[in-house]
Amino acid sequence: MAQTPHKGNRKGSGKKAGKPFSKKNNTAATAKAKVDQHIKNPEAGMRLNKYIANSGICSRRDADIYISSGNVTVNGNVITEMGYKVKPTDEVKFDGRRINPEPKEYVLLNKPKGFYVTGSLEKNNRTVLDLIAKASRAKLDPVGKLDTSTMGLLLFTNDGTMAKNLGSSKKLIRQIYHVELNKPLDMMHLLQIKEGVALEDGKVIVDEISYVENQPKKHVGIELKSCKPHIVQRLFKKLDYNIIKLDRVVYGGLTKKDLPRGRYRHLTKQEVINLGML
Repeated sequence: MAQTPHKGNRKGSGKKAGKPFSKKNNTAATAKAKVDQHIKNPEAGMRLNKYIANSGICSRRDADIYISSGNVTVNGNVITEMGYKVKPTDEVKFDGRRINPEPKEYVLLNKPKGFYVTGSLEKNNRTVLDLIAKASRAKLDPVGKLDTSTMGLLLFTNDGTMAKNLGSSKKLIRQIYHVELNKPLDMMHLLQIKEGVALEDGKVIVDEISYVENQPKKHVGIELKSCKPHIVQRLFKKLDYNIIKLDRVVYGGLTKKDLPRGRYRHLTKQEVINLGML
């Protein structure tokens, strides 16, 4: 007589048991699905590796390595997927520091007299930004200041790190000015300037001062590395001279060569490298 199988024994029924439901697994799967959908969306924005490369951090190839290693966050979330896209409004951080995909630009202007470095729009002041308006679509800011009456080299950039570095009081940037005085500079005063002139905020040491060749002795060339405001004007005022014209002809290795007054040009890659090493 055949034995009746026990009804409670389902082991041999041949039906595979499903995986137990896991909220954690389901959440991860949903998140991955959203990322995959985001990557495939043509309107999602710029690829993350290009965004990082444009910010100047590294190349696209290296950016992929950093992304996969978890070094990059978008809006606070670590992104490790290749091909992820970001919008201009997204907050992207590399190693905890926010980055900007806007390519770095560097523009050198030969500033004319009568243009404000910072001016009032309400008073319709002419500013140096009017002169470089067509140089770039990016928002470029001047590095340091020049008085309205001062002419010569003025650098603009959207590279905040370099601007801060060059504008630091600890950073001594070589500058040469062509100065026209209201009267000839006495040789005694020229030697006095070479030795150093004491002003209210300290002694001014110049690297070099000399009469301009083939010009009257009221034309002087002066080289210094001071970042103090109105330093050249105050220096000569101390010795009872007034400045008629002041022209910055060299700034950190950059010169006015082939750059007419009121014109601008973009720096070469080598010039940018040289400035970064100052």
